[in-house]
Order: sequence, then C-alpha cells, then structure tokens
Amino acid sequence: MTIRPVTILGEPVLHRRADEVLAFDQDLKDLVADMYQTMDAAHGVGLAAPQIGVGLRIFTYQLENDDDVPARGVLINPTLTVGKISGNPPSVDDEVEGCLSVPGIDFPLKRAEWVRVRGFDVDGNALDFEATGWFARCMQHEFDHLDGKLYVDRLNARYSKKSKRAAKNNGWGVPGLTWMPGVDPDPFGH
Repeated sequence: MTIRPVTILGEPVLHRRADEVLAFDQDLKDLVADMYQTMDAAHGVGLAAPQIGVGLRIFTYQLENDDDVPARGVLINPTLTVGKISGNPPSVDDEVEGCLSVPGIDFPLKRAEWVRVRGFDVDGNALDFEATGWFARCMQHEFDHLDGKLYVDRLNARYSKKSKRAAKNNGWGVPGLTWMPGVDPDPFGH
C-alpha cells in the first residue's frame, strides 16, 4: 500500500469523465488499498480515483451513517439515483462542503438528502443501498468526481465567485499541482 499525492483543481483528470473499470483483478485491489491509505492519511471521508490521478470510476469512503451501510467501503462503476434538491439557499451552518482536491477551502452547497447507490465492490459483487443525510452528500460528492465535476462547479453564484477567487489566489487551475497527505501540512488542520 502506498499513499499517493492528491491532485488539485486544474489537473485534467479531475475535469473529465472517468473510464469504467473493466477488470476486477489484483491491480484493482492494489489501487483500492492505495486509495484507502491515501484517504486515511488525508483525513478524508471519501476519495475518488481521479483525485490520485487515476481516471477510473472508483471511490472509497469512510463515514458513519444511519443507513445500515458499512461505514467504510468502495464503489466501483457506481450509478446514482438522486432525490430532489431543495431550491432554498444552502445553510452556512449545516451544509458546508470541502474537498481534498480544493485543499483547505469549503463552501455551502445544497445536495439531495437521499440517493440510491448501485455499483460493485472490489471483488465484483453487486452493491445496492440507499443513503441519507451526510452519507448521501458524500456519495454525491464522490460520484461527481467520476463525472469530472468538483463540488465548486455546483456552487451558487455567490459562492462560485468566492471559490474562483480562492483558486486564483492559491495558483490553482493549472495541471501538475498536488499535495502529499502525511507529508505536506494538512490543509484542513486535522
């Protein structure tokens, strides 16, 4: 297992649709093990393969939930059915989201309170469950990565402007930028 560098906003793999996983083999198991180790070292609740520079439809997660789903898992080639998203403005107290690929920055974002998730585990076994609340938010966030979207791409006009300014001030938006969990200072202060 290896901790891998986390790509930052502007790396091309983050901004394009990831490819389907075709082989459920030892290479896949090794990649998923690296993803878990990287996610843990970064203190993340989720990590998508594009965030470590791999354009495949895989994400890991670590989040306690009330949905009778194991708190730690992997989804390969997932699909999501998303519930209704409220048209109300996001709460600055209860709906703030961050991302390892937008290090140290967070903004309020509305998400659906319910999703249905289907996909496969690392051995190719089918998974099918519902997620609610913060667990649903995590599923939507990580799934977006597989379609080339970051949470900042979904912000309302007010927060989108602030995120673009933060990206510019940090020199993001260009290829080749990464940070190394466990080596570089933790951008979220864990």
